[in-house]
Amino acid sequence: MNPIRGMHHVTAITSSAEKNYEFFTYILGMRLVKKTVNQDDIQTYHLFFADDEGNAGTDMTFFDFPGIPKGSHGTNEIYKTSFRVPSDDALDYWVKRFNRLEINHSGIQEHFGVQTLSFSDFDDQQYQLVSDETNKGAKAGIAWKGGPIPLEYAIVGLGPIVVRVAQYDFFKEILEKVFQYKEVMKEGSEYLFEIGQGGNGAQLIVEHNTDLPMARQGYGTVHHAALCVDEQSDIYEWDNHIKSFGLQTSGFVDRFFFQSLYTRVAPQILFELATKGPGFMGDEPYETLGEKLSLPPFLESERDKIESMVRPINTTRSTKTIEKEYE
Repeated sequence: MNPIRGMHHVTAITSSAEKNYEFFTYILGMRLVKKTVNQDDIQTYHLFFADDEGNAGTDMTFFDFPGIPKGSHGTNEIYKTSFRVPSDDALDYWVKRFNRLEINHSGIQEHFGVQTLSFSDFDDQQYQLVSDETNKGAKAGIAWKGGPIPLEYAIVGLGPIVVRVAQYDFFKEILEKVFQYKEVMKEGSEYLFEIGQGGNGAQLIVEHNTDLPMARQGYGTVHHAALCVDEQSDIYEWDNHIKSFGLQTSGFVDRFFFQSLYTRVAPQILFELATKGPGFMGDEPYETLGEKLSLPPFLESERDKIESMVRPINTTRSTKTIEKEYE
């Protein structure tokens, strides 16, 4: 059985696909590589923001479920998503940028020996930037060439998710025995786990927290996190492996852009395994990624119905010149 390689994507819930698009495109400088719908709820947008080419390990994706209430943070949730930037100097750039754009942030802090910068969006969704200054391990992605962020400061992939749990010993056993992560460091009530090549792109952080109330999922919270495997055959092997520990799975799911397997690993914490490919450029050219409503072949026959349910969002960037913003 081939091992998990690290992060694949994180999927969260937003109150507004339009605001979400503006925030990720023009504030964070991540590229919208796919504008599609939730394949299990076709009235709901599914937006994929990633690196220049939509590489696995760089995607942050969002659902905008109609009418969903605001979520609340607490224990038993995937609490925070990390994004990798090239250096410590990049964090200085982002502090100035967040100050200018009035984005709520914590200032630069050290976390497990790495410089980080925590911040939040309009929904109180929690994020952090992590510096690759001394990083070794899983390869970073490629900064969006056409975005507003100078390439030497731009986001280049996903860093570790932060998971809060009330039952640490149980969750540690799941990570180590089922998913084959290794605990490598501890700071207070937080534990750092690594897999594969390690480094920012192949880590996750677990916070043991019994003080906070149970989190409640809604907009402003993470829906699930996906871990990367190589190919479709790995999905079937991991399915059998996970079931051998008594966990339930979704079984194989074809998402067209990748193949998937889902399993709930703790209360309110859903993990997905997803393949590296086929990727996001099979149905759209590089130059116009994310500009049209893209549907997998098995939903194409319902295009008219879907387009009547989801409001149009103008995501055209290929006709624009987006200037680099150096402050």
